[in-house]
Amino acid sequence: MEDPTRRDILTAGAVATTLAATPSFLTAQSMPPAKFYERGSTRIAYNEVGTGFPLLLIAGGGLNSRMGGLPTMPFNPIEEFKGEFRCVFADLRNAIGGESTGPLEVDRPWDSYADDHLGLMDHLGIDKFMVLGFCIGGPFIWNLMKRAPNRVVAAVPAQPVGFRPEMPTLMYDGGMTGWGPELVKRRPDITMDTVEKFLRKMFLTNADFVFTVSRDFVRTCQTPVLVMPDDVAPHPLAVAMESAMLAPKAEISMYPWKEPKERIPVAVRQVHSFLRAHRPA
Repeated sequence: MEDPTRRDILTAGAVATTLAATPSFLTAQSMPPAKFYERGSTRIAYNEVGTGFPLLLIAGGGLNSRMGGLPTMPFNPIEEFKGEFRCVFADLRNAIGGESTGPLEVDRPWDSYADDHLGLMDHLGIDKFMVLGFCIGGPFIWNLMKRAPNRVVAAVPAQPVGFRPEMPTLMYDGGMTGWGPELVKRRPDITMDTVEKFLRKMFLTNADFVFTVSRDFVRTCQTPVLVMPDDVAPHPLAVAMESAMLAPKAEISMYPWKEPKERIPVAVRQVHSFLRAHRPA
């Protein structure tokens, strides 16, 4: 039997590799040229495909979440939902390989990203929307539901990131060894000291649960949520299940839903049903 400690160490290494990943795969994707919106010193690269009720899509990849990564997720949400929804997606601010840039807001890292997501929807003239996010998209989704409860109609956190007490510095470490050094190479105005403060505030200060909101908030959250659990080091099953049990209007997908591969289409059908059921008339 594989040693669980060794497995977690290897998984943590994979997380760091993901956070540091170069964008080489993007050249193989037929993504349309990015559009841009600017707000102050922040410039966000985005795109949209399809028509219908707006659906914000957030790729996995930690702080390197970018729209070019969406086709590489366990299922391609652009292809799955562009026939029914106006799919909107963007590069995360300062993602390596992405085209979005902005300051590191050391005192409010999570809210700075929420500003970008909500600002993009404002730029597009979108009031109410749904959101589906992989990995780091989980904490972003909970923060969006807290920040804009009257705008987020329904949400799907897929393989969501959460706090794992036995590996309390996992996300911080990945950022410090992968994302941060690469960012500093590209942005001489940003130092590793600033990166460290940003990551410390984001992943270590008051770190618990889903990082962005408390259990008390989840207990009172009235937004319908479909949680799609995972169980690798950065995506703890316990946190995903607890959030689904606490949220009064939560549903849970089958688990595991990514393996064997034949299960993925079944899980995606559930996402379709969930979004259709909560799409405003």
